Amino acid sequence: MGWWSERVLPHCVDRSLSTRPVMRLREQVCAGLSGRLLEVGFGSGLNVGAYPDAVTAVDAVEPSERAWALSAGRRAGSPVPVERTGLDGQRLEAPDATYDAALATFTLCTLPDPATALGEVRRVLRPGGTLHVLEHGLAPEPGVARWQRRLEPLQRRVAGGCHLTRDVPALLAAAGFRVTGVEQSYLPGPAASRPWGFTTRAVAVRA
Repeated sequence: MGWWSERVLPHCVDRSLSTRPVMRLREQVCAGLSGRLLEVGFGSGLNVGAYPDAVTAVDAVEPSERAWALSAGRRAGSPVPVERTGLDGQRLEAPDATYDAALATFTLCTLPDPATALGEVRRVLRPGGTLHVLEHGLAPEPGVARWQRRLEPLQRRVAGGCHLTRDVPALLAAAGFRVTGVEQSYLPGPAASRPWGFTTRAVAVRA
């Protein structure tokens, strides 16, 4: 990783994705998680306070050393143990059917190959296990989508490879998940922020 991506960007992400509206969405997407949890793209640990009591342990995948360091205080205060188990969501080290549930928040947008990562998550989930997802992505309005396509090359350069135009429900379905409970909305803010603010919250079940 370059200096910007490793030293500066984790702080920017921590601040921009810890606003009150985003934290409310985090609480909503974590509802229903239970058992042994895999969190792909743990970041600075912003979901830690939203884990339900039914979660018994968390294995965290996080490539950024700076983001992992930023999470130290949150991990120390976590009611459940959090262990770092890998650096790459596209190559999970766990055996098949290891986890009861998985969580990905604002992660699929930056993965170079989200299809491979979702295939790996599906592999390590037990049958009937659930992947809870909160992501930003492709907006349904043509005008907003046009701006997303225009802005995406710059977004990828300055935001660690982040894409604006990924269709989250379609990615989940293509990976073999049964997608349920999809809720989509824009984050609060001016109309100019809409290319970055269209969010999808969903639960994907491993058949």
